[in-house]
Amino acid sequence: MKSCVTIALVPQIKTGPWIYWNDLEASITKAATLGFDAVELFTASADAINPDRLTRLLDQSGLSLAAVGTGAGKVIKGLTLTDPNPAIRAEAVAFITDMITFGARFGAPAIIGSMQGNVAPGIDRDQALRWLSDGLNTLGIQADAQGVKLIYEPLNRYETNLINDLGTGTSFINGLNTRHVVLLADLFHMNIEESSLPESIRLAGSAIGHVHFADSNRRPIGLGHIAMAEVATALKEIGYAGYVSAEAFPFPTPDQAAQQTIRSFNTYFR
Repeated sequence: MKSCVTIALVPQIKTGPWIYWNDLEASITKAATLGFDAVELFTASADAINPDRLTRLLDQSGLSLAAVGTGAGKVIKGLTLTDPNPAIRAEAVAFITDMITFGARFGAPAIIGSMQGNVAPGIDRDQALRWLSDGLNTLGIQADAQGVKLIYEPLNRYETNLINDLGTGTSFINGLNTRHVVLLADLFHMNIEESSLPESIRLAGSAIGHVHFADSNRRPIGLGHIAMAEVATALKEIGYAGYVSAEAFPFPTPDQAAQQTIRSFNTYFR
């Protein structure tokens, strides 16, 4: 397993579960100094960062790009894959497709979390799930064509009324036409929704393609009450070999949060 830390680069967003903020170069330098393997980026759009500059910074630091988040599509533009308006759904697919292309240049998958949307009032749940399925099928094909996976994230009940747990998520992606969509196991969301984090991980198995490393209160691991040793054991048992990425609040400060994260990662995985 490889360590990863998040960097938020969306000027419109002032708070949220990302460790480093705003300064790409300084954040990458700090991450490398602490011994992280990679960074995960949350950007306003696919063209918000010059890819040549990012290549240079990653090459200089020895870090990889683990994944790119797409949530700005919803936060800034109001786009989701389950909007009742077909024009908005098409725009959401286009936005995510651009993010897939950006990430694929670095071998990094795109993450679909908040852009999945919700079952809107007056819309049949099965219809909303069909729209989500259609979007993921289209985007999974796009990702495969560019040599990466597409990551789908079950969110807790307070953030979506679509799919909230790994078991439902596994069944859902297994029903897609594409085989190139994997699940994101976010420990914060799982703490709310799963009866047993380790058992849910074991049951999902190879469907898990990315892990978000945050404690029960969404602070860095070790600052809440998740039984991380049991979670780490389960991840090792399923042979998970991907990134363990700190999507957590920068508590008490970004630097201290990063230090706490890498200490915890080294404790459980190295």
